[in-house]
Amino acid sequence: MTDDLRSAGAPTLEDVARAAGVSRATVSRVVNGVRNVDPVIQEAVRRAVSVTGYTPNRAARSLVTRRADAIALVVSGAGVEPEAAGESEDTTASRDGSSFTAQVFADPFFGRVVTGVVNYLRPRGMHPVLMFAESSRAREDVVAYLRQGRADGALVVSTHAEDPLPALIAEADLAAVLFARPARPVPVSYVDLAHQDGARLAAEHLLGRGCRRIATISGPLDVPAGQARLTGFRDTMARHGHPYIPIVEGQFTQESGEAAMERLLAEHPDLDGVFAANDLMALGACHVLREHGRSVPGDVAVVGFDDSSAALACRPPLTTVRQPVEGMAAEMTRLLLDRLSRPDGPVTSVIFEPELVVRGSA
Repeated sequence: MTDDLRSAGAPTLEDVARAAGVSRATVSRVVNGVRNVDPVIQEAVRRAVSVTGYTPNRAARSLVTRRADAIALVVSGAGVEPEAAGESEDTTASRDGSSFTAQVFADPFFGRVVTGVVNYLRPRGMHPVLMFAESSRAREDVVAYLRQGRADGALVVSTHAEDPLPALIAEADLAAVLFARPARPVPVSYVDLAHQDGARLAAEHLLGRGCRRIATISGPLDVPAGQARLTGFRDTMARHGHPYIPIVEGQFTQESGEAAMERLLAEHPDLDGVFAANDLMALGACHVLREHGRSVPGDVAVVGFDDSSAALACRPPLTTVRQPVEGMAAEMTRLLLDRLSRPDGPVTSVIFEPELVVRGSA
């Protein structure tokens, strides 16, 4: 920046226009993302912006573009409705909200989603607004927030198959992309993983190690990912001559993994392999196995799912099926920005492939 510009205060559009040799109106069109500007002129304006140190006024830009330059990252669940629970709505919202938020922040999966979203948005001068929708009132607030234009669209991570938010967003014709295939068909784009293929990798790895008395701790079976991982695992085992697999349902938490492992050991004390449908449950299973004097993987081999921080916290480090959450979150964000630039574009889906990561537990 020149001394003249420094002394004059913050650089303006006029300063950029003089540096680029174009009109103020042209600079405004480039800064506000208007498409029909010659690429050579766009580049000249961008260089002038860099040289002058000009920073667009976000409020003024929003008046021109009618965009907030913000994205809502919504973590949503079905929630307990106050009418059903016999409580006031405020009481229920407070109780459910605190427990729901605590559950979200305890799961490393959500931190990976946030990382992927932030890393994609930051270079584009945009920011996510974190919102929770664990009750009917909270879902209404999210829809109202989007209708008011306070965010340009929503990235929705649902934690429950019965979550009504995707349908509410679709009915309101609001821009959104989902993380994971919705349990009920709605015209909203989504990213997901080939969960059944991931479970197949886990089954084949345990069988390849020589395990023959294998059990599984499934995810919640009212969640599509939990259903798909169980289906993929059972089908693969059946194809290899194992028609019956002991199953205990978990809730994707470490505590549920511990409880499930206790039950499996009580009912099937001779088991030699376990597939847990996420890393937190696998971590819990390994803790219980050690408490019962079972070595991992010597006595019981354990495979998890996700390749989260819990996999590295486990002792021994967890063999697991990698779900590229950060990349999936970035792709979800790209799809949303594409929808915002092409509102009439088609609804689409992107399915990622899983990968087995072999460590010490199996």
